[in-house]
Amino acid sequence: MRPHLVIVTPANADANNGNWRTARRWARFLSVDHRVRLVQEWCGGDDALMIALHARRSAASIAAWRARHPRRPLALVLTGTDLYRDIDVDADAQRSLAIADRLVVLNERGPAALPVQFRSRTVVILQSFPARSRAAKTRRELRAVMVGHLREEKRPGTFFDAARRLADRSDIFFEHIGDALDPTIAAEALALAADDTRYRWRGPLSHRQTLARIRAAHVLVHPSRIEGGAHVVIEAVRSGTAVLASRIDGNVGLLGEDYAGYFPVDDSATLAALLQRVRDDSHSLETLQAQCDARAALFEPALESEAVRSMVSDLLRRR
Repeated sequence: MRPHLVIVTPANADANNGNWRTARRWARFLSVDHRVRLVQEWCGGDDALMIALHARRSAASIAAWRARHPRRPLALVLTGTDLYRDIDVDADAQRSLAIADRLVVLNERGPAALPVQFRSRTVVILQSFPARSRAAKTRRELRAVMVGHLREEKRPGTFFDAARRLADRSDIFFEHIGDALDPTIAAEALALAADDTRYRWRGPLSHRQTLARIRAAHVLVHPSRIEGGAHVVIEAVRSGTAVLASRIDGNVGLLGEDYAGYFPVDDSATLAALLQRVRDDSHSLETLQAQCDARAALFEPALESEAVRSMVSDLLRRR
């Protein structure tokens, strides 16, 4: 009989966010060898192993699992807010770290954010996305797309400010995809769209529609201040679209130390300068594209699947 596994993710399908898609993707990989169920909260069961996403938000499930099954393995997948905020200040997140048998980070720089005593039980698993054919892109203008819900951590204001700084560039267009999680930021997006026809806020689109907009764009702009390893960056790289990203560990851990498309967090002036450069200098865009192409093989689904299945097999052997 195939072992029963449970994956705990605070996000559900309606959230349509990276954590939910990670959980669903891992469930698909693991269902080859195991019977897998996805839950938002663990309320008991005879599962052989738990994978929990989010140290703080899944803390109750993690604690309940360890109390009920003190010898059964537990893997904890650390999100961006875990790594770069919660484990420093939140007691529940800190207890989750101590309880887990294996810690998983989603970017190459992730282990360095953990206290030294936890690094020996940590593995890096890069997320994946199937390669997409490269779309033909218009030469009439530069199209920059941001994909991220309107909330403070994603720093949409940096994207807004870059558009304002480039108000005289009728050949640079800004498209924003994401739900209005913060009413104040949503009001700013609506005001900008009313003032400047080059900026369009599309609201929440389906995954299929979002991928089509990423493929059509020349660059994906990703200005977040906290990321564990943004799947949308991987989707852009695997779709033939270059990336302009904030220089934070979660982005550098995907795109590499020497990537030429970084700007400091909240630095709309540097972002605007980068956008002008890739519009005015075709060699600059080609350089970014070549660097993304060189990283693309790291995000093959077969590699992620093998890493996840190998981790689970190893944990189950140690029971």
